Amino acid sequence: MLDIKVDHVINNRIIAQQLRVVADDGGQLGIMSRNEALDAAADRGSDLVLIAPKANPPVAKIMDYGKFRFEAQKREKEAKKKQKIIELKEVRLSPTIEEHDINVRVKNAKKFLEQGNKLKVSIRFKGRQMAHTEVGYTVMKDFAQRLEGLAVIERRALMEGRSMSMMMSAAIKK
Repeated sequence: MLDIKVDHVINNRIIAQQLRVVADDGGQLGIMSRNEALDAAADRGSDLVLIAPKANPPVAKIMDYGKFRFEAQKREKEAKKKQKIIELKEVRLSPTIEEHDINVRVKNAKKFLEQGNKLKVSIRFKGRQMAHTEVGYTVMKDFAQRLEGLAVIERRALMEGRSMSMMMSAAIKK
């Protein structure tokens, strides 16, 4: 079950002596003492919920608090359902990558981008390859050109220690 964080003070926990009371249908009942407001809520078989504690006088609403919490949980669950979680997928290349291998990586990258994920393209340099990082830049540039129109570069290729990485995301279609 979802644990909803609710910051409302209800019924006898309300400490303010004077309250502006609102009915559950939204109608104003006026300014009442705390005890009068609690009696009015009890007469209707509902709870007295402090809505705006910082107002002068504080505002309380007569409502079914259990139903209110249930509806809030339902709204939160719906909002969570509609969220799109963007994952970060990684494609690793090599400075000496062959044509077929780069085509396979491009195909995978297209699949990731079509799913709406972000893409990290990285190249790891080993041994003497560190002396020729310009080859890595060329491979990255070629990879980006193959994804042109489908992806945009968020962060261009940068060296970080022995590896080079570039961030891409799906292009916005108009």
